[in-house]
Amino acid sequence: KTLQDETKIKLNAVQSMSRVGRCIDNGPMEAFWGTLKSEMYYLRKFSIFEELEQAIDEYIKFYNTKRLQKKLKGMAPIEYRSHTLAA
Repeated sequence: KTLQDETKIKLNAVQSMSRVGRCIDNGPMEAFWGTLKSEMYYLRKFSIFEELEQAIDEYIKFYNTKRLQKKLKGMAPIEYRSHTLAA
């Protein structure tokens, strides 16, 4: 078994694939993983899997709360939500 297979079993995860000919279905996730790799993964070295796992968790929290995003008018998600709710 691969590490991916073992991780899926450990997390009780189900792998899902897009329909044939519909690669656009996965576009947003591909963009996210590309951003994660360029902003975090390629800039660090990881000795053990747990370090990588923790770094990914931290990056996802950062991305979802503090990272400035062009699609949100240059604001971080938390800032954008507050701004939208106040309007």
